[in-house]
Amino acid sequence: MVNIIKQEIDIEGSLRKKLELVCIVCSFCNTKCEIQKGSIRTIKRTNLSYVEPHRIIIKGITFLVFNY
Repeated sequence: MVNIIKQEIDIEGSLRKKLELVCIVCSFCNTKCEIQKGSIRTIKRTNLSYVEPHRIIIKGITFLVFNY
């Protein structure tokens, strides 16, 4: 049985401010802005892991955002 462990990644303060600014600009343009947190997925008892980046979705277009 494969066990996948999912851990949420927090968005850093400076990155959060930038993303909130993007959402404010989107509100002036009457568009929707959705921010989704990233995560780390690890398969138990292996050395495999996957870092899923933060995502911001504007008008159906997905932009990947990293903390670094």
